[in-house]
Amino acid sequence: MSEQLTLSAETRERAGKGASRAMRRQGRVPAVVYGNRQEPLAIHVEEKALTKMLHTGHFMNSVVMIDVGGEQVRTLPKDVQFHPVTDRPLHVDFLRISEHAQVTVAVPIRFEGEEQSRGIRRGGVLNAVRHELELVCDAAEIPDDIEISLAGLDIGDSLHISHVTLPAGTSSAITDRDFTIATIVAPSGMSTSDAGDTTPADAVPATDATRGGEDEDHPAQTQA
Repeated sequence: MSEQLTLSAETRERAGKGASRAMRRQGRVPAVVYGNRQEPLAIHVEEKALTKMLHTGHFMNSVVMIDVGGEQVRTLPKDVQFHPVTDRPLHVDFLRISEHAQVTVAVPIRFEGEEQSRGIRRGGVLNAVRHELELVCDAAEIPDDIEISLAGLDIGDSLHISHVTLPAGTSSAITDRDFTIATIVAPSGMSTSDAGDTTPADAVPATDATRGGEDEDHPAQTQA
């Protein structure tokens, strides 16, 4: 389960681009908390603390408790805007949620069992169509990641969402199709027929063509 994070914040009295630029010069990042049928709350947070959380790799699928003047607000990060050149965070949107609300989150995929994949052992390559799954789950039970096994997959095989066992109480947000998550593709230089052919090359029986086309004891006849 994803850990719960705590982020200290202060309310914003002024809005607008000028006020936001002034905050960023002071090492603060403007943000807003909205949702749960309450008025939006304009806040600003410390850039260093926010950046540290962003570097955990699971900020976007973690519950973040926003501490504003001693009052804690349970939220889920929904969007982070970054500077196009410096990658510094410019603004954050937080969704206000209740403790056991059903939330939609993007959870990273972790592939395992490559050594049990016949296709990969034969030189095949894992083609990850998706690197994360959009899931619906309890806000208190958001998984850190979803482990998906590649065991038994051969070259040309595909892995779909129907093959994945999700944690209890968790479901896919996409329900209208059995979408592909990954495939095992043939390596460069291996044709599709080669990938499906399990007969060793040196076991191919000799033919007239492979003998050179003419037997010394039985020369080929020519038509008059």
